[in-house]
Amino acid sequence: MAANTVTEIQCYHCGTETTNSAYIFDNKPFCCTGCQSVYQVLSSNSLCDYYRYNDTPGQTQKIQQQQYSYLDEENIANDLIDFKNDTITVITFYIPSIHCSSCIWLLEHLHKLNTGVIHSRIDFLKKQVSITFKPLEISLRNLVELLVSIGYEPLISLQDVVKEKQGSVNRQLIQRIAVAGLCMGNVMLFSFPEYFGLSEFEQQYKTLFGWLNLAFAVPATVYCSRDFFTSAWSGLKNKLINLDAPLALIIAVLFLRTVFEITTQTGAGFSDTLTGLIFLLLMGRWVKQRTYSHLSFERDYRSYFPVAVTILKDKKEKSVAIAELSIGDRVFIRNNEILPADSILMRGEGFFDFSFVTGESEPVRKVLGEIVYAGGQQVGEAVELEIIKPVSQSYLTSLWNNETFTSSKTIQNFNDNVAKYFSVVVFIIALSAAGYWIYYSDTNKAWAAFTAVLIVACPCVLSLSTPFTLSAVLALFDKNRFYLKNTDAVEQLARINTIVFDKTGTITSPEAVDISFSGKLTAEEQILAASIARNSSHPLSREIIKWIKPETFQHVYNFIETPGRGIAGYIKDQYILLGSQSFVPSAKNLISGASNVHLEIDGQYKGCFQINHQWRTGLKGIFIELSEQFNLHLLSGDNENDKSSLQKFFPNVNQMFFKQSPQEKLEYIKNLQAKDKKVMMCGDGLNDAGALKQSDFGIAVTDNINNFSPGCDAVLQGDSLKQLPKFIAVAKDAMETIKLSFSIASMYNLVGVYFAVQGTLSPLTAAVLMPLSTVTILLFASFCTKYLAHKNRLN
Repeated sequence: MAANTVTEIQCYHCGTETTNSAYIFDNKPFCCTGCQSVYQVLSSNSLCDYYRYNDTPGQTQKIQQQQYSYLDEENIANDLIDFKNDTITVITFYIPSIHCSSCIWLLEHLHKLNTGVIHSRIDFLKKQVSITFKPLEISLRNLVELLVSIGYEPLISLQDVVKEKQGSVNRQLIQRIAVAGLCMGNVMLFSFPEYFGLSEFEQQYKTLFGWLNLAFAVPATVYCSRDFFTSAWSGLKNKLINLDAPLALIIAVLFLRTVFEITTQTGAGFSDTLTGLIFLLLMGRWVKQRTYSHLSFERDYRSYFPVAVTILKDKKEKSVAIAELSIGDRVFIRNNEILPADSILMRGEGFFDFSFVTGESEPVRKVLGEIVYAGGQQVGEAVELEIIKPVSQSYLTSLWNNETFTSSKTIQNFNDNVAKYFSVVVFIIALSAAGYWIYYSDTNKAWAAFTAVLIVACPCVLSLSTPFTLSAVLALFDKNRFYLKNTDAVEQLARINTIVFDKTGTITSPEAVDISFSGKLTAEEQILAASIARNSSHPLSREIIKWIKPETFQHVYNFIETPGRGIAGYIKDQYILLGSQSFVPSAKNLISGASNVHLEIDGQYKGCFQINHQWRTGLKGIFIELSEQFNLHLLSGDNENDKSSLQKFFPNVNQMFFKQSPQEKLEYIKNLQAKDKKVMMCGDGLNDAGALKQSDFGIAVTDNINNFSPGCDAVLQGDSLKQLPKFIAVAKDAMETIKLSFSIASMYNLVGVYFAVQGTLSPLTAAVLMPLSTVTILLFASFCTKYLAHKNRLN
């Protein structure tokens, strides 16, 4: 009687082993109706390129889908979404099943599966997808069900999932490290007879131990090192040799050679080297992920949004850090300030610009009692809001890194430049060495040379030293209240050769200002002036309020702020103008004195606030130190009355320009860049937003106010400006440290390759030296960053 045979077939979608009774569609096997349905959905929408980037990239659909009817509840949906208006909704999902390039490709093409999806953006490291969709065409529940139907079930939580996952580990990677370690330990044990020459006395065990070693080498190669082959194959399909390609080749060569020697009884194979190498590589990958994890999670919203927020407590205004905000706090948001958390509008007329979130610059009107979502920038009068949701780390940090504000400054970093050639050079050397020994009929040395070269020139140091060094620099800057957007910004800062300064609020100190008023103001008029100034975050407006010291404020409506000129609005049917001489009609025929802010109430000129600026502490030293290496420029929207005092310490009088509008500042930056200058702009983030975005490196200088600008690359606390030369020096030294790390690694590689090409360096020795080189470089980078901090007197 013939036995029934069962054939194992791999599911085309998820790779799950199944029997010959599998579901068949389009001549492709599937393990369940779920996987088959996903394929049908992708096929019907011409999205089968999903399978091109990785074999069996999907997740199994055998698990029973959850019911998502609770997402139809408006209260629950509002707690989950990041932004919502009449036409679009933005939500961020944490999706644990994101694991490869195919996932990124498919999730970024959701709009092809449903026209209600406008666009989606993936953060691979955080396993997040931010989706903008039309709620009238696809509901939140339907969107989640769409994700589930294609194998990407989101982890839905009312908490900040990314923050919760801060201490989590990659369990799959840990499992592979554990399996690799188990295999390595057993292989080493069974290899003792070979190591100590006992095989000559115990020949009967030689074959058995060889087959046992091969048995442990198989799971180490097939399971533990799968990611290396997946990554290398993805790169090759896209005509790119990435850093995983030589690693995959090393593993493949060692495995095939081991299989050949053991099956033909011509040697003991390299199971010990293979399993040891895989274990060390996985440990290196774990270290790398921990490094990136530190970079992703430690630099949360407190780093990206280091500005203060004004809260109202006991009818008094108080500036607090965003990290200290809690539900129920009443926040006061001025013109051009950004709301840091979801809130309800309690007072004032809100016109919020959500371009940081949606890309649409048209302000959205909000009425009392309406929810205003985090990331909205108030345009108009100051408003009061009550916080209803905690500050979201994952959401706020995405605003600064929005592609809208980074695309114009994309640069090729040092790591990318080196990586392009590293793998190719290693391949050429390895193949040349193997070819040389084959030519001289020494196959053993050819194998040994080829394998050892690939191992000893492992690119681990290339992928680790740069992020490790730069993340250490970012942490150092954070401690000194200089907050950079990302690691690439360090490289941008190091390339700067020209610096442009704004004057008011940048090089002037808000704590030391001498103010006087040329006319006479009644108590009521003083309140009117303070009330209109209260709606602006401009440094001069804040100083006027400090000088008046009002006990109460009046409500302002129809408020307008013209950057670089002045502010206007109505208070109890009285029209108030506060600004420059060109902005206030009744002041045009007057002789302008110092930095004056003119006041007009209902068409009557009341006088002007004469403001004598005091320079920030150590400004002269800053200019002298910077002028030794950089070309300095100064652009100011004020008149030239401060020019004489600036001439005493500003290095180039011919490069000081006054009465500059925001547009003129932007054009000035463009002209410098046209001359191949790498320009850094230091401004207040309000009048200089365009110039900050246009510059190669933009710094928004802040003094306990919410003047964040997404166009800037860094935010600098005002009292840390005196340390700007040190920050630039550290950035330049950090890049030198990275280059020196590569030089040391290259010297190590040259020495190792010298012995490797001769076939005298065993693969096992090379595998041991490889992680030692990586650890050495990381220790060197750590020592150098600490030395740089000590050298530049930064804590």
